[in-house]
Amino acid sequence: MKKQKENYLEKIPVRPDFKWTLNEEGLVTFEIENKGFFNKLAQKFFKRPKISYIHLDENGSYIWQIVDGEKNIIELGKDVKKHFGDKAEPLYERLAKFFQILDSYGYIEWK
Repeated sequence: MKKQKENYLEKIPVRPDFKWTLNEEGLVTFEIENKGFFNKLAQKFFKRPKISYIHLDENGSYIWQIVDGEKNIIELGKDVKKHFGDKAEPLYERLAKFFQILDSYGYIEWK
């Protein structure tokens, strides 16, 4: 029996528990602690920072703030479309790529 392929846009993103801030312009910054053996070596020998700051743009910041662990990507897209209008296009391609990037770095979880 063939397993039905899951629609990526039907996945429900959940924000993991790490520190992030919101500046006065409404932009989000992740504060990611660089842990682990290789990060410790890089910090000691190559002066790499203990904490990395990842700055999201206007679109990413808005999306991050509306992720509530209840809405799937399609539903989030409707909110994004309402907020940004035609500036959000191509909407679902951009949303899918945004969440794929967050997922690849471990900055998002799935319900």
